[in-house]
Amino acid sequence: MAENDKGTAPGVKGPGRPRDPAVERAILRATVQRFVSDGYSRMTIGDIAADAGVTRPTVYRRWANKHDLVVDALDFNFQEERERNPLAPLEELPPAEALRKALRYAAPGGHTGRGITVIGHVLAEAELTPGLVELVRHHAIAPRVRPLIDTLQRLYGEGDLRPDIDVHVIADMMVGSFYSSYLRGGDQDPHLPDRVVATIWPVIARQKG
Repeated sequence: MAENDKGTAPGVKGPGRPRDPAVERAILRATVQRFVSDGYSRMTIGDIAADAGVTRPTVYRRWANKHDLVVDALDFNFQEERERNPLAPLEELPPAEALRKALRYAAPGGHTGRGITVIGHVLAEAELTPGLVELVRHHAIAPRVRPLIDTLQRLYGEGDLRPDIDVHVIADMMVGSFYSSYLRGGDQDPHLPDRVVATIWPVIARQKG
């Protein structure tokens, strides 16, 4: 891949040709893949550059260090997944269906199924790399889980849920089912969100009439 040797750090304008967005996309995708295969501590800028078909200086002209590159790569990866699988508005759906769609969106595996591996690497390296858990929590997990929490809070406010439940505890239980199911079975069940909501909805729904 041809690289742009006139690039500058993100947000800084400089002389020469504009940076090629295709080069940046290649670097970001290579970063995510290295994060999945090697983990944060073992992945290197050199390996990322080689995978992307560019040189190390090309990467460093855009990102000052590995941490900043990983932050942008996680954001980029989530944005690509969101564009491939957009979340339709949930407000007009029946309550249980809205929860199913929000929980499916919260699946840690994501569209590619590799999110579980990323989280495993993060937990394994948390002591060696302080702040790594918070990085992934903020840039990879929170954007997925936010619609589920928002939906639970909306349903609670509209009187569809029991007044004595804690919506954050319910959200933790629902998202936690993905990890428990993976650890027990070693795979990611595509029907799990349907089964979880079918089980939990009768327990949390407010009985009307």
